[in-house]
Amino acid sequence: MSDTLKIVIPMAGLGTRLRPQTWSKPKPLVALAGQTLLDYVIDMFKTVPDPNQVEFVFITGLMGDQIIEHMREHYPELSVHFVVQSEMRGQSDAIKLARDYIKGPTIVAYVDTLIETDFSFLSHEPGDAIAWVKAVPDPRRFGVAELNGDGWVKRLVEKPKDMTNNLVVVGFYYFQQGELVISAIEEQVRRGVTLKGEYYLADAVNIMLEKGTKMHTHPVDVWLDAGTADSILTTNRYLLEHGRDNSFQLPAFPDTVIIPPVHIHPQVEIQGSVIGPYVSMAADCQVHGSIIRNSIVDEGAQVTDSLLESSLLGRNVQVVGQILHLNLGDQSCAMW
Repeated sequence: MSDTLKIVIPMAGLGTRLRPQTWSKPKPLVALAGQTLLDYVIDMFKTVPDPNQVEFVFITGLMGDQIIEHMREHYPELSVHFVVQSEMRGQSDAIKLARDYIKGPTIVAYVDTLIETDFSFLSHEPGDAIAWVKAVPDPRRFGVAELNGDGWVKRLVEKPKDMTNNLVVVGFYYFQQGELVISAIEEQVRRGVTLKGEYYLADAVNIMLEKGTKMHTHPVDVWLDAGTADSILTTNRYLLEHGRDNSFQLPAFPDTVIIPPVHIHPQVEIQGSVIGPYVSMAADCQVHGSIIRNSIVDEGAQVTDSLLESSLLGRNVQVVGQILHLNLGDQSCAMW
C-alpha cells in the first residue's frame, strides 16, 4: 500500500441515544477514561503501515464546528478534511458526500465503535476489501458476513433471523480502491436500496460483491461500543482496566479514598470522599463529601454530599445531596 490512506469517519448523527450528553456537544466529544471518544478513535489508527501517509475525512453535522475546533487544538499535525451532511440519509449518503477525497486505499469506520486490531498487515493485503468481524453469541441484532466455500465474503446480511452464522461485522471496512465504493453507492441510490428511508453501507458493499470484489474478513478480539449511556460506561470500565488507570500517579486528597481503577485529572479538588472504582473525572471538578463509583464526571462538575453510581455528568454540572443514578447534560443542576 503506497498511496495515501484515507480514513473516512461519518459522525453527523444526532447522537439521540446519548442524550442529554449530546444536546450541547456532538457524540465524538463525549468524555470517557480521560479523553474524548474521538481521541480514542484516532488512537486506533496508530498501527497503519505509514502513519505519515494518512488523510482523515470527517463527515460532520450539527455542532460540527466543535469537532473542527477540537482537531485544530489537539491534532494540528494531522491532515483532515471536513464534509457536512446536513440531511440524515444514511451511511452511504454520508460517504458519497465525501467522494472528492475518497480515492485509493480507504478505511471506513464509525465514531461510536472502538476495536483493538493491528492495521500493519494492510501493507501486503492481497484482496480488494476487508470487513472486520467478531464472533458473538447472538448475532440477530447485528449484520453478519456470509462466506463462501473459499472463505471470501459472499454477502452481508443485516439482522439475520437465525444464529447459524455469528460473524458480526463490527463497522470497520477497508477498500483497496475507494472509487469503487463511491461507484457502488451511486448504483445503490439508482436502485433505491434503502432501509427505513436511509442508505446503508452494507447494501453498497453487497453491490460491490455482486460485481466481483474479493472481500475477506479479519477478526477482532475487542469490540467496544459507545453509542448509549450504558455502553459508554461499559467501555469506560474496559479502558480503565486496560491501561488508563492513573490512580498510582494521583496526589493524596484530604480525607479521601481512591479505589482503582480510575482516571482523575490532576487539576481537581476532592475532599472527604470515596472515588472509584471505574470513575473518570476531568479537569476542574470539585467533589466534597461524596461517594462516586462507575461514573464519568466531565470538566468543571461540582458534586457535594451525594452518592452517585453508574452516572454520566456533563460539563459544569452541579449536584448536591443526591443519592441517584444520574445522566445530566452540560450546565445542569440537581439539588435536594
